Amino acid sequence: MEDFIYHNPTEIRFGDHLDNELTDTLAQFGHRVLLVYGGHSIKHNGLYHRVLDLLADFEVQELGGVAPNPKIDSVRAGQKLAQNVDVVLAVGGGSVVDCAKVIAMAAHYPDDPWQLVVDRDLAAKQSMLPVVDILTLAATGSEMNINAVISDPSQHLKVGARCPHGPNVSFLDPALTTTVPASQTAAGSMDIFSHLCEQYFDRAWPNDASQGMIEGLMRTVITWAPVAIAAPDNLNARSNLMWTATAALNGMVGAGTVNHWSCHAMEHQLSAVYDVTHGVGLGILTPRWMQYVLDHDTSTAALFARFGHRVWDLPTTGPLVKQAQAAIAATATWIAALGFGMTLPAIGIPDTTHFTEMAQVAAANGLDHAYYPLDANAVVKIYQACMTPGLH
Repeated sequence: MEDFIYHNPTEIRFGDHLDNELTDTLAQFGHRVLLVYGGHSIKHNGLYHRVLDLLADFEVQELGGVAPNPKIDSVRAGQKLAQNVDVVLAVGGGSVVDCAKVIAMAAHYPDDPWQLVVDRDLAAKQSMLPVVDILTLAATGSEMNINAVISDPSQHLKVGARCPHGPNVSFLDPALTTTVPASQTAAGSMDIFSHLCEQYFDRAWPNDASQGMIEGLMRTVITWAPVAIAAPDNLNARSNLMWTATAALNGMVGAGTVNHWSCHAMEHQLSAVYDVTHGVGLGILTPRWMQYVLDHDTSTAALFARFGHRVWDLPTTGPLVKQAQAAIAATATWIAALGFGMTLPAIGIPDTTHFTEMAQVAAANGLDHAYYPLDANAVVKIYQACMTPGLH
């Protein structure tokens, strides 16, 4: 387990706090607000008008239309609006929160905000407006971290930025997620599970404290995601998923690890080129990545076997490689049961045309330091494995 420093100042208000506390929360930063949101869902479910009513005494500017896999053009539009505001209020899922954080960072930056996305050293030097968010989807954990993923379709790039700080206050009311469609619930749950996997498969052994916490969170997602998909109004399911999403990526369970994330680096290229749903891409890639790692380095079998015992309740008998294979199979079965396509053609990627260029970008993003180091050729093989059903 590696040395680390952990500090997370984001204040979480979990549950039914919005109506009584939003105005005072925003007023501590000022009365000029930039409201950032996505599509029409918050207007259809009444949250948009509920928030505007609460902001009746504030000066409000709006930036709507933030898309999944948020685009740099939305950040650029927000940057212009944010130059004369006191606080940025994000209402939506992780894409909206990501966009709002980069807007807050770029508000007083004189040049193109894409420079802040790609240059983390430059970003770290920026002043940043306060950010408050009202979360409507359990998935990314953006509500309690400094991360923000922004795409530039003109360059086929999707880049993970780092902001000087995370949201100042996050309102997490599970009731606001009950109208999320089953497909988005499934994709969000897979994103949570992938965040946990990326931190669990790590060579900083022994890191039993972190891995034990991750195992518990994994079991929570495994248990409650199918419930939320089948019964959207189940607040127990929504509450458990929402808090697990936050806990999965607020830095706590990743403390002391050393590896670089693999599936996210590969999926970002799928999203950059094809604009696929992030969680769906992760669901397709994750079991193929696991199988590739086990096939090429059987020393990983012990951790995959532990994963099987602690997370999937699989037996501890037989060769470690067989136990590891059973764990990977259980993972693939659970992901498939979430209800989305499990091959790249099933989600609209018909051929391998862009695999080489995508793999080169993914591999250059630190995959030589991953749990199992990957080069561009290895990434191409994993992409190719995702073209057909099954693990091979």
